Amino acid sequence: MADLIRNMLDAALKTNRSLYFAVMTGCLRVSKESIFTGLNNPKIYSLLDARCDDQFGFTDAEVQKMLDYYGLSEYYDITGEWYDGYRMANVHVYNPWDVINWCDQLLAGADKRPKSYWKNSSGNEEVKKFIRQMGNGVTRSQIERLISGESVQVKIEEQLTYNTMYDSIENMWSLLYATGYLTLSEIPAGDLARLKIPNNEVRDIFRDFILELFKEKVTEDGTLVTDFCSALKDGDTTEDERIFTKSMRKTVSIRDTAVQREFKENFYHGLILGIILFKNDWGISSNRESGDGYSDIQIEIEDESIGIIIEVKYAEGGNLDAACKEALNQIHKNNYTAELKEDDMHTILKYGIACFKKQCRVVLEREFFDAG
Repeated sequence: MADLIRNMLDAALKTNRSLYFAVMTGCLRVSKESIFTGLNNPKIYSLLDARCDDQFGFTDAEVQKMLDYYGLSEYYDITGEWYDGYRMANVHVYNPWDVINWCDQLLAGADKRPKSYWKNSSGNEEVKKFIRQMGNGVTRSQIERLISGESVQVKIEEQLTYNTMYDSIENMWSLLYATGYLTLSEIPAGDLARLKIPNNEVRDIFRDFILELFKEKVTEDGTLVTDFCSALKDGDTTEDERIFTKSMRKTVSIRDTAVQREFKENFYHGLILGIILFKNDWGISSNRESGDGYSDIQIEIEDESIGIIIEVKYAEGGNLDAACKEALNQIHKNNYTAELKEDDMHTILKYGIACFKKQCRVVLEREFFDAG
């Protein structure tokens, strides 16, 4: 294979009299494989090279022009929140694959909510491997800062190659930078750089794999699932607070920063769901993605005619009691218990759960309903 690639590159890019100019692209270099021995005349432009910094994606002016052309200017702000944020030397650029798909989705007129197009186009193995290094060279606080929109200072190796990309934690940081999962927050001085998550789309990718790892750990502790669910069914808020707080201390939390509240609530919603989904004999539905008018989590325990509604809130500023009250008010206002009553759930437990960093508060209201 090395012979084939070497001869092809030489014939196509060096000794080809019909070729004036060629561009090769890629995330990482391929070296020490002897495939470039004949091709000794390329110029390499990295993400930090100002000569090509506006060529790695769509610039802001280009995105504005594209949205204007299709009559989608009202979506400019949300387009930036989800698909902008990449710093290439002196220019900020958008992910072009995402912007094209986003405009196509909007023009179709079906769904106006942004999606993670990039996540669905790759296996995201780099992020999986990185998160699994938590506690083994990658600190939990580093991941927490990234998730919360802050930056971390690490050493970047621009000469990273495929055969060394997983050799060290430093190389893994460089890999995430080179492949677009992290970007510069400022121009680096020397080998040290401050990296951050560029936008909501990539932040969602990190969140999903953190929740996936959390679920794996939950499966290893059957007692946690049993005790939490038993307390939930029995209305023991003190025990649920204790167990959930203990669980949060073992995983990444969300700092009280500028990250949107919806993201924070979705994160803690996912943690709770990650525990109770292993209760196979419960009818559990999560309607967070279904739009307004549905509770975060709804549970039906048919054998005992018990219905449970859970509304999760992030306590801005740490006011857990106010957030719990807001959650219960939302349950009442939107009549979330209606479906449970129609399904003959005679005991209905309404939970407001508020989270802040690694703290939580659980409040409960009971309602008894006799279908007869």
